[in-house]
Amino acid sequence: MIEHKKDNKKRKRDPGTEAPTVGQLTSHITNKQVRSEQYAKLKHKAKKEKGAERRKRQEEIERAEKLGVEGPKKKVPKTIENTREKDVTMIAPEDADVEADDADDEFASYFNREQAPNVLLTTSYRPSKLMFQFLSEMLEVLPCATFYKRQGIALKKIVKYATAKGFTDVAVFNEDRKQINGMLLIHLPAGPTALFRLSSLKLSKEIKGHGRAAHLKPELILNHFDTRLGHRLGRMLASLFHQDPNFKSRQVATFHNQRDCIFFRHHRYIFEEKKKGQEGTPQVAARLQELGPRFTLKLQSLQTGTFDSKEGEFEFIYKSKMHQNRRRFVL
Repeated sequence: MIEHKKDNKKRKRDPGTEAPTVGQLTSHITNKQVRSEQYAKLKHKAKKEKGAERRKRQEEIERAEKLGVEGPKKKVPKTIENTREKDVTMIAPEDADVEADDADDEFASYFNREQAPNVLLTTSYRPSKLMFQFLSEMLEVLPCATFYKRQGIALKKIVKYATAKGFTDVAVFNEDRKQINGMLLIHLPAGPTALFRLSSLKLSKEIKGHGRAAHLKPELILNHFDTRLGHRLGRMLASLFHQDPNFKSRQVATFHNQRDCIFFRHHRYIFEEKKKGQEGTPQVAARLQELGPRFTLKLQSLQTGTFDSKEGEFEFIYKSKMHQNRRRFVL
């Protein structure tokens, strides 16, 4: 009975597997030595079968090439991303309900081009030299941003000041023991407010072969914000950038969501003319040059309205148990 329960738990942990694994086939054997021997035999057998299947597949491909016909389709490896559990909040393309919500949300004036982004950047109390280096690079990423010293001013007063001065967003970067570890993003005048954990920060000087950004409007790429929450967060991040990028600068800012981690990258794409080909025509190759900074964001909470730590209404609060199932994501 105990062994049966253990098997059930293993099946729950691996809902995407069709056939039982070698570990599942041998987990019921109580004798450790017998179990390890049986495990090794099954593993060796599986390896031989896999090799035979690979050789057979290669022969079929070679035969198809000789005959000039289409070969067998390439197998797509299973990953956590392509075996993701479908969530009820995932958005279909051209969803009428989502489009209706977007027309009336807090970011509608930005997407309707009624309001240009104007971002205020500030820090936690007593920022270090690292913080000022990071902010100088963020000002190159966001040409519409302005830096203001915190000077011991309470956050609610900063929000009131920024609203009165016509800022559309406030971004507050937090620091602990000279390590930048958080970002609070407040959309003005009526919210929402997003709190992120910031990690894996690398400044430009730490990136090999980096370039220097021009103070021009970059293009913006948002990847894989597939749920309702992800879509809302994507619109919030998009509202920090101008909708009319300077394409001549060839600069691109990317927010790539993967497994609920948002990876930020800042690149320039470069076209290089290489040696002429056989027909005498020059060959043009494209490559990317990273400009920096580079960091990762993890959403901790999303709050309705502007910052209110005591009485604020939260749309989302991160809890560690959300990722007990490795194939379930919120963004």
